Amino acid sequence: MINNFGILAHILNTNIVVKLVLLILAFFSLTSWAIIFYKLNYFNKAKKENKEFIDIFWESKRLDYVMSAAKNLYFSPIASMFESAYKELVSLKKIAAEYKDKSSIEYDTKINGSHSVERVLKKSQLSSISKLEMYLPFLATTGSISPFIGLFGTVWGIMTAFESIQKAGTAGLAVVAPGIADSLVATAAGLFAAIPAVIAYNYYTNRVRVLANETDDFAYEFMAIVEKQILKD
Repeated sequence: MINNFGILAHILNTNIVVKLVLLILAFFSLTSWAIIFYKLNYFNKAKKENKEFIDIFWESKRLDYVMSAAKNLYFSPIASMFESAYKELVSLKKIAAEYKDKSSIEYDTKINGSHSVERVLKKSQLSSISKLEMYLPFLATTGSISPFIGLFGTVWGIMTAFESIQKAGTAGLAVVAPGIADSLVATAAGLFAAIPAVIAYNYYTNRVRVLANETDDFAYEFMAIVEKQILKD
């Protein structure tokens, strides 16, 4: 009865080594597809929320209102950067206010404060990019090693075919077919796991690059505003 299921029947009838190879490849493939769909949703939300935040940032004249809006944009790298920088900015302005009668200290606070905001902005940017890159190395690993795992199954299947020839004393198709079929299934499984992972890795790496460029642009523009209008007050 099981023979009626074609390829599934053959997989269930393969030897233990090929089954193990297919099980490992199934793990890499299923995990890769889970990451692919997760990251697709994540990147789409990040792109959408970045645009939403930028619109709010340039349309609003009050940073506290922008801060309030940024708290609801969980996926936006730029919103996260702004939150960190704004908190540091508020802290520095409080320090500067405490020394308002001491001009030299106030001046040093403003100058050092500018660098402090820039450092916080940069740190938040790196953290945001790391979140964007999360799980992508697994896709790269899957794309690199899956063909070789499949190749191991291929070699094992061919070895099984030769052993069958030796035992049967003949090289008929009925003798070698099971081993050859095992090798072809392992090869196909390796490619099936690797190809989507490689395509997805390259695609998402490019999306990370685009979002990283957006964070660079925002960091530059925000620091220009900080230095010209806020810390100079």
